[in-house]
Amino acid sequence: MIPQEKCEAVTRGLREAFGVSKFEDISKLTGGHTSSLVFRIVVGGSPYVLKIITRTEDPTRHYTSMKAAAEAGVAPRVWYTSIEDRISITDFVEAKPLAISEALIKLPALLRTLHALPPFGRAPFNTTCTFLLNKGPALDGFLQKFRTDNILPKAESEEFFARYTEVAAVYPYDDGEMVSSHNDVFKPDNVLFDGQRVWLVDWEAAFLNDRYADLAVLANHVVTNDDEETVYLQEYFGATPDRYQRARFHLMQQLAHLFYSMVFLSLGSAGQPVDWSRAVPGFDDYHRRMWAREVDLADNDVRLTYGRVHWERVVQNVRQARYKEALRIVSQPEPTAKVIALRSL
Repeated sequence: MIPQEKCEAVTRGLREAFGVSKFEDISKLTGGHTSSLVFRIVVGGSPYVLKIITRTEDPTRHYTSMKAAAEAGVAPRVWYTSIEDRISITDFVEAKPLAISEALIKLPALLRTLHALPPFGRAPFNTTCTFLLNKGPALDGFLQKFRTDNILPKAESEEFFARYTEVAAVYPYDDGEMVSSHNDVFKPDNVLFDGQRVWLVDWEAAFLNDRYADLAVLANHVVTNDDEETVYLQEYFGATPDRYQRARFHLMQQLAHLFYSMVFLSLGSAGQPVDWSRAVPGFDDYHRRMWAREVDLADNDVRLTYGRVHWERVVQNVRQARYKEALRIVSQPEPTAKVIALRSL
């Protein structure tokens, strides 16, 4: 099950972590759709996660971020890492269902602790919705390809670029809000509940990012109305959110909808025409299914649906008065807008 060329490296890890050369049991873990090889192993009667990164990039930032998160109680305990071998061993979390009502409280508190950590490193390439704020050749090329592929009908394509330009023009991508972020919480498989505590796993995408990116993306799964949003943001900020915080959060949500529309429509279409006559499920219902692990984004048809779900949501949102008000507030923040210092819980 373990590639032959990695057997010696895994043995080294077992010896350093546990003083043994063999595990008692092994099974492959397939959740999360990572390109890495992930296994549940049993050593000394206890389960652990063995992860072998198959890509060639340097995992230093990944392991450094994961260790810092583990020390803060955000990620499972780290027993071993090897940058050279691209191998890690961590505690295994026996996941249990987490009710949405409970997640509404626990998840923003977890993000608050994570975002208060000393700054993670910056990534050479942004894989999150704030990629749309990183002006330069990479973004220009991605946007140009999306336009020329004609995935969206003409009117919708014009709408996409108009709304993107509108948000990007006012959203402040500033160092003051850059924090240590997970950046892959749109996947429910990366949020594990053991019956008492919530853990974040799969730290390959962790880097320094705008705090509202994690907040907005995770909210897709648990926030369905204004009252829930107030509870969610209050748990994060430790106080009732002010107008500026709400506005910035709202605009990041729209940026995320645009980003996931573009990415998953591109992936799902695979160069083929999209059937726009097919109905798509509602945003909240679809994310409830995702939270229940009923949605597999490895399938191209599912990717198309996911992209369209986000597109329908952003089209609805930008026609509401709140969107225009958020653009105004963020573009002209009041001098008295407060900045709340976040501390670990």
